[in-house]
Amino acid sequence: MPPATVLPVLPPQILATLDRLRHLSQLDVRGTWHRCPEVVENLDLSLGNAWQTWPLAPLNDRHHIAWPKGKVPLWLHQRFTWPSDRNGYPLQGLTARLALRWWADQADMFINGELVQTGDIFDCWTRIVLTDCVLPGESVDVSLKLLSPGHDEGALVQAELVFEAMAGDCPEPGFVADELAVLATYLAQFDGAKLDILTQALEEIDWDGVGDRFHTSLLRVRDALKQFSPWLKQRTLHCLGHAHLDLAWLWPVPETWVAAENTFRSVLALQQDFPELTFTHSSPALFAWLEQHRPELFATIQQQVKAGRWAIDAGLWVEPDLNLPGGEAIARQILYGQRYCAEKFGEVSAIAWLPDTFGFCWQLPQLLTQGGIRYFATQKLRWNDTNPFPHDLFSWQGLDGTEITGVTLPPIGTDITPVEMAQYACQWETNTGFVDALWLPGVGDHGGGPTRDMLLKAQRWASSPFFPTLTWGHAVPLFDRLTTPVSSIQNSKFKIQNSLTPSLPHSPTPSLPTWHNELYLELHRGCYTTHGDQKQYNRRCEDLLFQAELFASIAAIYELQPYPAVELEAAWKHVLFNQFHDILPGSSIPEVFEQANEEWQAALEMGDRILQTSLQALAERCPLPSPPHPKAVPVMLFNPLNWERSEVVAIALSPTLAQTSWQAQNVEGQTLLTQPEQTGSPALLVYVPAIPSVGYRLIWLIPAETAPPSAAPAEWILENAHLQATIDPATGGIASLIHKATGTETFQGRGNQLQAFKDEGQYWDAWNIAPDYQDHPLDAFVLKSISWIEYGPVRQTLRVVHSFNQSTIVQDYRLEVNSPVLAVHTEVDWQETQVVLKAAFPLTVSAAEATYEIPFGAIARSTTPTTPQEQAKWEVAALRWADISDGERGVSILTDYKHGFDATPNQLRLTLLKAPIWPDPGCDRGIQTFSYAIYPHAHSWQQAKTVQAARNFNLPIQPWVVSCPAISEEAQSCNSFLDLGDTGFVLSAFKQAEGSADHYILRGYESNGLETSLKLQGSIPMEVTGRVNLLEEPCEAKGWHKVDPWQIVSLAVSISSAL
Repeated sequence: MPPATVLPVLPPQILATLDRLRHLSQLDVRGTWHRCPEVVENLDLSLGNAWQTWPLAPLNDRHHIAWPKGKVPLWLHQRFTWPSDRNGYPLQGLTARLALRWWADQADMFINGELVQTGDIFDCWTRIVLTDCVLPGESVDVSLKLLSPGHDEGALVQAELVFEAMAGDCPEPGFVADELAVLATYLAQFDGAKLDILTQALEEIDWDGVGDRFHTSLLRVRDALKQFSPWLKQRTLHCLGHAHLDLAWLWPVPETWVAAENTFRSVLALQQDFPELTFTHSSPALFAWLEQHRPELFATIQQQVKAGRWAIDAGLWVEPDLNLPGGEAIARQILYGQRYCAEKFGEVSAIAWLPDTFGFCWQLPQLLTQGGIRYFATQKLRWNDTNPFPHDLFSWQGLDGTEITGVTLPPIGTDITPVEMAQYACQWETNTGFVDALWLPGVGDHGGGPTRDMLLKAQRWASSPFFPTLTWGHAVPLFDRLTTPVSSIQNSKFKIQNSLTPSLPHSPTPSLPTWHNELYLELHRGCYTTHGDQKQYNRRCEDLLFQAELFASIAAIYELQPYPAVELEAAWKHVLFNQFHDILPGSSIPEVFEQANEEWQAALEMGDRILQTSLQALAERCPLPSPPHPKAVPVMLFNPLNWERSEVVAIALSPTLAQTSWQAQNVEGQTLLTQPEQTGSPALLVYVPAIPSVGYRLIWLIPAETAPPSAAPAEWILENAHLQATIDPATGGIASLIHKATGTETFQGRGNQLQAFKDEGQYWDAWNIAPDYQDHPLDAFVLKSISWIEYGPVRQTLRVVHSFNQSTIVQDYRLEVNSPVLAVHTEVDWQETQVVLKAAFPLTVSAAEATYEIPFGAIARSTTPTTPQEQAKWEVAALRWADISDGERGVSILTDYKHGFDATPNQLRLTLLKAPIWPDPGCDRGIQTFSYAIYPHAHSWQQAKTVQAARNFNLPIQPWVVSCPAISEEAQSCNSFLDLGDTGFVLSAFKQAEGSADHYILRGYESNGLETSLKLQGSIPMEVTGRVNLLEEPCEAKGWHKVDPWQIVSLAVSISSAL
């Protein structure tokens, strides 16, 4: 893997000259602020000279003015009286600006007592014009009111006077210093020998006569060096205005709408004065809000898009997290985002603009390309805490081999800073071989966008002979140029030849380096766990909407009810919005989650209503045979998954039914194993074999005499035909778990070890887990009790209660008849602070890799990391399962919504809880429930069907008590509406096609990494009309039966009119 590019350090004599030049027209004034000695919210700014009695504000070791955290106000004051010169350089007639940068929740800037500008923790820098024409002896009073962040100390980071010569034949010395720094940067990187020419030219500066002689010598130096100008100008920096706007983070969503409106109105106003300004923004969800609530503003943006001055670089409905959502949710992000772009702006987006997302799953290239997207762009990988990401422009090859062009964007939230821009462009040119680079000026995170000062600076630097060509444009046309045989240089270490101004050679596009793996962000590993309620809501919503769509489609096909397309789309959009990369990961303030929970609840209510009405319509439509008993109650058991299932079903009993004891039997009259539910609301547990794929099976509940409860054994042992689990009476962990088919012990030592560690010292508290957390283990959990809750023919439940400091953990070990998994249902009252909780599973099986489920696939990660990149993956994400197998046998850990794992060759460890204090001080405190399960198996995870086991664990059978049965002699006791064959293909969606009531979309993916073949069977008479992409457009494919490893397949189907 190539190392990150490090630019050469400029020679000391050049750096000294640049510094000397800057000191003639720039002055650091951080040390001359007077600080109000009192902490006051408001201050009378008609101070006179009273401020002179205030003490000077001290500087800390970083030369910042710092003050305490907690939204504490700080008032600073300084009077600037203009001298006639600066170190001999005349200042009269120049423009004086005050450049400020702060770390504060709020910043108010006053000139002579008048408020002139405000800022915040994101809009955190400015250059205020103090005078357009310096007149020696005149004074300006500047006051600052700064409010410290709630979570961190405040700081005035920069305060510098800058004098600019906006007219005349030579810029001010500070500007010339930046010009020379740009030229020196390029020469040092691409031909260091020519730095001697620059050094010799700088020796001609007449420092003895600062004034006219100095001015004349500076002109001569610039003229002598203009021979390099054509060489520099053959390089181009393409500026594109940008305003990264998190839809929620340290502010609630309603504030986002205000920030968006202000940002967009500001951009439109600037475009009136600066016709060259181009701008881009993502997130169709934001534009949809504008369309509804600010239609006139939205219409103006549409006009600018049509005029080519505004780009909608979107691709996805929001900028979501891309580790934790399921594959179908990502598909819907693309579907709804691209449809909106096409409908409102005339075309789909060619780019997935994801500058701030916390890592990218390996199936993303396939998902994006199937959504009509050609480019993937992010800058977040620059945040890696261990290994710099090695590529700026690359081919990202997905799990299935699909490739998409990846672009590492320049930093976001940047100014027009010429030296920084030149350094970035040099690195880009070195890394990619291209002389065209992108720059994204604009205040960001909380919106803002380009400023007038940025645009004026851009104009000034565009006219400088010592800066690359500066132009404004758009990302997609630039990326198109970079991926065609234009605008490339054959050798990134291009040497200046005999002529100092040669043309840069054009050559065929060099082949891009390939990245064949996930794009793992080496940071923010705590986001897999933080705010578990958001992960739980997400899993519940995704699973519910899958089932609601599925059964609503079947009900509509049988003409039992209209397909609820509008309601389903609305429900999905609630979910997709909450998958934004600071909501689902749990890294926002409490107010964000209050609103997010309302959105989740709305999706759940809509999804549940659709599912219940659909199941009722199907249950009452299906004719039933004559009941075996006058009081028999028919129950339809619906299976939403595309494989046959035999498992325990919990049938909720209404208050009326709960008054009777029941047994169950199938239509053939065979008695089924039953047991009353003991751990929740009244229900009957029934073991039901062979429930068909995407179908149903009918059973009868028949009144029976109350059976005496089974006597629980004295030992703490759960056992069925597959497993024998012995719970350690001393600790409550699993002392032994025997897999009967192989006759092997699962655990090496105690399984399900609850381990707590101190998790402190991270600025990004909610986002990160402390890298040294394992060095800070906490006291062991105290076992309070063990007791049997259930012990019957259908289910055994053993309850273990632990205490830990102020917290209580209740775990129910649950083993069901004929089940190959031991479930652990957990309720925690968590009252810890900055503590991470894990469940460890030391195994008797060992492997060099562990496998984890990712969206629409699985990934193997090393358990014996050797490379720095592998070693950085000390906490990783999984969706529903992780597995260690050696080929002969293995163990899978199944989970409902806990996503963080770590692994060694013979241990899997699941992260259960994290308790950060910022930005949500109460995060994850209180009562929470979650479940996970241990699945020992023979052979590989593929042969053991771990994928299916994990989905079974998350998607239980749906029982429906039929209240108005239709009796018929032609009744079917079971039926499969849809059967795709016994393969590794997993159904992810069956839905009505967008905008068409005549077609349906069937989507799924190959889950085992093996080629397979689809069969379309079942009672629904459907015909495949062809493969489609995620936008439901026909795509080229030879037949539809064959499915390649890890391939995502969407089929358009029509329903036979003979139904």
